Amino acid sequence: MSILDWLWLFFIISSLQPVIQRAMMTLSRRRILALIAVRRDATVITLIHRQETISLLGIPLARYIDIDDAESVLRAIRETPPGKTIEIILHTPGGLVLAASQIARALSDHDGKVIAVVPHYAMSGGTLIALAADEIQLDRHAALGPVDPQLGQHAARSLVDVAALPGEHEDQTLLMADVGRKALRQVKATVTGLLQKRMDPVQADELAEILSQGVWTHDNALMAPELEQLGLPVKVGVPAEERSLMDLYPQPRGRQSAVEYVPGPRFPFPGRSAGTERR
Repeated sequence: MSILDWLWLFFIISSLQPVIQRAMMTLSRRRILALIAVRRDATVITLIHRQETISLLGIPLARYIDIDDAESVLRAIRETPPGKTIEIILHTPGGLVLAASQIARALSDHDGKVIAVVPHYAMSGGTLIALAADEIQLDRHAALGPVDPQLGQHAARSLVDVAALPGEHEDQTLLMADVGRKALRQVKATVTGLLQKRMDPVQADELAEILSQGVWTHDNALMAPELEQLGLPVKVGVPAEERSLMDLYPQPRGRQSAVEYVPGPRFPFPGRSAGTERR
């Protein structure tokens, strides 16, 4: 073979390598998902946004809950027999209210137990989906968040409050405030409907008010202690299989992790066993 032939072979192999790696990654995910499904006797659905599947000229594009996600999740829910448990694994910053609401309502209407597993975070629309579950499993420092609606770059509650301040306001401010009031009512109604599945109407309305009406900033982390105080069905601890599944959703190609670590020695002094440790 000539040098040119070797160069062509090199380019062909290089171009196929990402395809092969992606296929192997997909097979590994399928194996772990099948293992989880068998051990939990459940339909296992993932809604994980790590960005590794979308890029433009090597630049990763942010991924959120969208209509395509809703279609896929709803299909999985419809294909689950009545009475069978559904486990949905969430790792997402949120997304479209419409898509998240469709998923949440479909889970709430499922005839069977629904478990939401949150290894790291499920914010905004991800939290809305978790609220539909009968049980929320999350690691001790995993987080959910408020579900107050956002209009563009601003919180609907902030737009409403600004328009209510004394003085004259531009028409655009008043229009955005009107849309904000409608969005706040709509999201609260959705959250109330989801919570009434396990709470009395008064408690559900109070909790929906807290979560949807802009009490906190939209990125406020609600961890297990806060969620338990709010009365949500939280269980601390994510099974090892679900945690290991996250390793199969790497960050985008070319994006290096900013964190490295080396496990420390098992004992405080090298060469000294546990039996000889001084106390």
